[in-house]
Amino acid sequence: MPGYRGRFAPTPSGPLHFGSLIAALASFLDARHVGGCWLVRIEDTDPPRCPPGADTQILRQLEAFGLYWDEEVRYQSTRHAAYQNALDRLAAQSLAYPCSCSRKQWREHAVYPGWCRDGIRQPDQPVAWRLRSDLGLRPVTWQDRLFDEQTFDPAQLGDVVLKRKDDLWAYQLAVVIDDADQGISDVVRGHDLLDNTPWQRQLQVALGLPEPRYLHLPLIVADNGQKLSKQNLAPALPTRDDAVRTLLHQALIALDQAPSAELASAPVADQLAAATAAWDVSRLRPEVFKAQPLPRHRSS
Repeated sequence: MPGYRGRFAPTPSGPLHFGSLIAALASFLDARHVGGCWLVRIEDTDPPRCPPGADTQILRQLEAFGLYWDEEVRYQSTRHAAYQNALDRLAAQSLAYPCSCSRKQWREHAVYPGWCRDGIRQPDQPVAWRLRSDLGLRPVTWQDRLFDEQTFDPAQLGDVVLKRKDDLWAYQLAVVIDDADQGISDVVRGHDLLDNTPWQRQLQVALGLPEPRYLHLPLIVADNGQKLSKQNLAPALPTRDDAVRTLLHQALIALDQAPSAELASAPVADQLAAATAAWDVSRLRPEVFKAQPLPRHRSS
């Protein structure tokens, strides 16, 4: 596919785990299968959640699995000016507004009820900046490459935060600005972010940015039914060669790519070459959750 540019964008709050590998591997194969570029972006907009060295550990884990990126790694912590410019443009269109409300104040509501839309309720309090979801593109419809047509009304999802009260940038705005700036044509990520797409589409339209294609992947869950995540203490990906070979093969199975059994012990480069040539999105089953297809592994 001419002009294909994909990316993997982890938050460096800890090491990658098997669920992270699924997202990284799928986005890598999707790009490489068509001769496209694959980028890595470190989403470190929340320094308190990002321990020193976590970004380096993530990059070393990707390299252990043969997932080498094109172009320089981008760090969102260096992108303040670009995000502020976008927020200023949204505010000029009355699509972003300051909000002094705390989560405790609106805890009885399913989503933030928009109390500060017409003016800050508590002028003496710090403010966050929110997206005016009722004024943007509505409804939002897109064709997901796995889950088919999706339609949402962003106003029913609430006015999402774009900049926090502590002056840190929120995910929704940062990801949209960087995807556009890096020319990302295809976003491959977990199903847990599918319902974030409506806000991102609103921002893309408001800022005159292109719309990438979206492929949302099933979420890997452990034996207890919990999604594999850093918060749930999912085991870190190993970097030992024997463990990496086995785990890479299991990840291809989890992605419904049906790798041959003979490849299970093959070198990483050989497994990736075969998987790249055979990559087929149509093999993916549109499941929101998928059981972890392997026993727990030891990290190293």
